[in-house]
Amino acid sequence: MILGHVVEKSAKARVLAASDGCYKAARASALSGVPQSTVYWWARHGIVVPSVSPTREKLWSYADLMALRIVSWLRHEKPEELPASPMSRVRQALVLLADIGLDLWDPDSTAPCPLLVDARGFIYVRHGDVVLDVSGQPALLPAEVLELTAPFTDAGLAGPDLVRPRPHLRIVPSKVSGEPHLEHTRITTLTLAALAGRGYSVERISDMYDEPEDVVAEALDLEQQLAAGRPIAA
Repeated sequence: MILGHVVEKSAKARVLAASDGCYKAARASALSGVPQSTVYWWARHGIVVPSVSPTREKLWSYADLMALRIVSWLRHEKPEELPASPMSRVRQALVLLADIGLDLWDPDSTAPCPLLVDARGFIYVRHGDVVLDVSGQPALLPAEVLELTAPFTDAGLAGPDLVRPRPHLRIVPSKVSGEPHLEHTRITTLTLAALAGRGYSVERISDMYDEPEDVVAEALDLEQQLAAGRPIAA
């Protein structure tokens, strides 16, 4: 019983962390897969307002990344309608995950993304063979849905998987401010990319951190993807 209580508290703490993660505009754009000029425009017009800091300097949360993806997807589905920010639904879905004991960031989980959104902007939670709406009631899943943490592309900008951007990399809101990092460590991919930028080889970085070369290579590959996709802000 005590263990269950600890697990529940941990899950709820991660839900709070998902709303408290911290990304600057360029990083929010690269991770969400939404162009930076669009991210700024939506912030100025109250569509997806950065929930960590809505003023200077603007800072987006992990949950904001999912909200950006939802609005982008809906915008392309319904170009004449730009929906209001879906942040409240994202938070409801995260709370529901905690309530039913699903840990989106469980390092041992091999389950597909449990968070989905339909063409109306309604979010669903997939729990085994059951699909729930954000109120926790069973629901029928529409034929066309978007997995919120799966890789996402908008206007040629590719955002990575928001939980497992590479086989040995993870993103957890409560860990290193939500930055991509090597699994089971606090070594961020940005740290390794900075070393590579100073001329350190994969082999040298691998020796420095006592991490396999293929894992270091994954980190550098992710950062190259994120850096290549950052458009200049309008």
